[in-house]
Amino acid sequence: MMDLKYLVIHRSVVVFAIVSLLSGCAIPFWGGYGADGQSREAFERHVEDIFRLQNKMTSDVMILLLLEGEDTKKRQALIQAEHHMQQACADLNEYVSRDIDGLSIGLLLRRRVEKSALDCEQAALELKALLAL
Repeated sequence: MMDLKYLVIHRSVVVFAIVSLLSGCAIPFWGGYGADGQSREAFERHVEDIFRLQNKMTSDVMILLLLEGEDTKKRQALIQAEHHMQQACADLNEYVSRDIDGLSIGLLLRRRVEKSALDCEQAALELKALLAL
């Protein structure tokens, strides 16, 4: 009888874990969202700010490249930094694109965004510093 009770409890825990993972609700049980363990709302706001920052940096690079003279060294550095930022922000951009198009956003993409958000932000801030020179 003790074995049956153990199996029922064990099965309930496993089912709860699977349902939580599939619904995206399990993350707070392991310390929150992102590297800082933020609440879901705070993390979503932060990621939105990162998305806006990287979009602004892309626009600023495009404008500067159109207006800049022939300073090839700076031009090449900007292009490389912008390319690096686009790679670091690829998951975030895919997420936003799918959201805008009304397509489903799976748990794996959400996790990739969570893992890459700080790298994306760092790349955008590095580009911002380069633009300030």
